[in-house]
Amino acid sequence: MAVIDNTRSTSVSGGGFSALVNLFAAVSTWNDARQTRKSLNALSTRELEDIGLCRGDIDDVAQGNFRF
Repeated sequence: MAVIDNTRSTSVSGGGFSALVNLFAAVSTWNDARQTRKSLNALSTRELEDIGLCRGDIDDVAQGNFRF
């Protein structure tokens, strides 16, 4: 009967794994901001006004710097 040992750690020595995680987090954050910016730019001026925004607020909202 075959046995699979799955108790070993998956981390890479030397911090390589954490650098990969940080890179993935940065790409994910950038992509979220890109999608938000794209979605808000697709709205009409009237639709933006309905949610309390103007075109100048889009970059702040995408970067998470806008307070409602």
